[in-house]
Amino acid sequence: MSKVGKLPVALPAGVTLNVANGVISVKGPKGELNQPYFENDIEVKVEGTEIVLTTKNDTKQANAYHGLYRSLVANMVKGVSEGFSKTLIITGVGYRAEVKGKELVMNLGYSSDYIAIIPEGLTVVATPDGKLTISGIDKQLVGEFSSQIRKLRKPEPYKGKGIRYDNEVIRRKVGKTGVK
Repeated sequence: MSKVGKLPVALPAGVTLNVANGVISVKGPKGELNQPYFENDIEVKVEGTEIVLTTKNDTKQANAYHGLYRSLVANMVKGVSEGFSKTLIITGVGYRAEVKGKELVMNLGYSSDYIAIIPEGLTVVATPDGKLTISGIDKQLVGEFSSQIRKLRKPEPYKGKGIRYDNEVIRRKVGKTGVK
């Protein structure tokens, strides 16, 4: 039995879980998320205010799915009740970003601006001081879009220019003039 999988998931007020035809649906105040699952290996039940996942057989694959789907269901419940958010900080002279409709337009020191289409279900807020807040109900979508934006101009260790996460620490290097 999976260590993670045997932990129950708390079901907050206003959030409903529906399991039918191999699909887990979670509906809450912020929206609805669906996740297909292997109903031959995993059983999902609601017991009072908790969601309990159990394995139907004792195979290595079923135990792996047990922990995986418990984490996925917990993220879905948190997403539809609270939501997820990541903050990126843009550092550099002339580096800036602004949201125009469903597009994120960024000037990152290249010869032309970079335009990123904001995926459906995400909201992006750009402030003039260089902070970019990406939020939504799907944890995987928020993380993937944040990662793609960060990849455009990774932070460099000498001046610290680039796009970094809010809680990320960049180890700075001294450079050629500091070695004597």
